[in-house]
Amino acid sequence: MNKTFLAGLAVGTALAAVSGPAFAQSRDQIQIVGSSTVFPYTQAVAENFGNESDFKAPVVESTGTGGGMQIFCQGVGPNTPDITGASRAMKASEFELCKTNGVTDVTEVLLGYDALSFASSVEGPDMSVTKEQLFKALAAEVPVDGEIKANPYTNWSEIDSSLPNEPILVYGPPPTSGTRDAFVELVMEEGCAELPEIKALDKDRHKSVCQRMRGDGKFVEAGENDNLIVQRLESDKNAFGIFGYSFLYENQDKLKGAAVDGVAPSEQTVESGEYAVSRPLFIYIKNAHRNAIPGLNEFVAEYASDEALAPGGYLSERGLVPLKPEKLKEVQDAVTNGKSMEAPQS
Repeated sequence: MNKTFLAGLAVGTALAAVSGPAFAQSRDQIQIVGSSTVFPYTQAVAENFGNESDFKAPVVESTGTGGGMQIFCQGVGPNTPDITGASRAMKASEFELCKTNGVTDVTEVLLGYDALSFASSVEGPDMSVTKEQLFKALAAEVPVDGEIKANPYTNWSEIDSSLPNEPILVYGPPPTSGTRDAFVELVMEEGCAELPEIKALDKDRHKSVCQRMRGDGKFVEAGENDNLIVQRLESDKNAFGIFGYSFLYENQDKLKGAAVDGVAPSEQTVESGEYAVSRPLFIYIKNAHRNAIPGLNEFVAEYASDEALAPGGYLSERGLVPLKPEKLKEVQDAVTNGKSMEAPQS
């Protein structure tokens, strides 16, 4: 662990916590909830921390981004978690929920970047698909003969003859997942945006058509455990799954990523921005807990250290696309000083 960074953290967070609410220590283990995509990174830091420090390894639970925010924002005290992971930024409504329940001092930590993978078994068909084609495959309603109708497509080749003549079957995350939020924003909304039938709709109808996933068995909500999607793709070579790039990275012997708009997902294409289905990953720290929960200061120091987050760090070895050095320094300063996040705009 970076000792200089840790020393600065101890001073900064001691000052930051003075004005926040306090509570008597009643547990000796850090509790973390949140995103299934951030989960493997947090778990890696927790294991490293448990092995190399005198503190117990944190308890890390995968609840999904939205579910984690709800739990994290329930209040301050030993019965609430110390940290939540998120595969999108905190929403204004979640910030207000936290504020209403007394969680008024939170540090937002940008960890790095992840891509959304559209992947299949290595034994499945090669796929190069556009966002518009993905929208047409997965939306509940699509344009048909100039009208918006219930999605009639059952095979990929019905959408475009260049796609496989195989049934559409895609496993993906539930609505509580930040991965689902990101997929809707980065793929579904962009894929439908230029279709003339949809551009003609009013705002509310446009939003409904562009965001609502089909529920006829072609798109299957597979829960918050992305490993279950990997297992299903292994057993069905023609099925596809939606999950974070880290899961594709960790399962390259079993899975392959489809090219989206002509670019395949890789660390290089995500970092360069060529692969246009990428998103930032975060953790949120409850500053009122920093001096009340043993090891919390030390744990967040480990999480924000060069050893974990810098290029070549042990999280990049697990698929996290790292921050540029100047941005990482900014993040480390925010962690060191317990910087309170500002209210999100949306």
